[in-house]
Amino acid sequence: QVQLVESGGGLVQAGGSLRLSCAASGRTFSSYALGWFRQSPGKEREFVSSIDWSGDSTGIAASVKGRFTISRDNPKNTVYLQMNSLKPEDTAVYYCAASSFYFGNSPTKYAYWGQGTQVTVSS
Repeated sequence: QVQLVESGGGLVQAGGSLRLSCAASGRTFSSYALGWFRQSPGKEREFVSSIDWSGDSTGIAASVKGRFTISRDNPKNTVYLQMNSLKPEDTAVYYCAASSFYFGNSPTKYAYWGQGTQVTVSS
């Protein structure tokens, strides 16, 4: 089992940047693929980005491609989401998720989730 704790959210103006972090504890971090998802009020949880066990392969949603970058640091047990050129529509609670066998865009295939961190982008 793995525990996930997100940090780095906050309030930022449109065009600004934030870097989210997700620190993991528990079993070997490199045994898990990681994903970032987000959810706005009244909307379903939405895939943002994912990264495989080694960090060699990543996936990204079309809505954030070219603006967001996922990365991981296995020795530090941490996955990051660098968010640039933020837009008001990026406002959401951002969640980190882990899976031992999957690194795609389906939230139902991730077994472990953090509590989320709020990102608010003002216009």
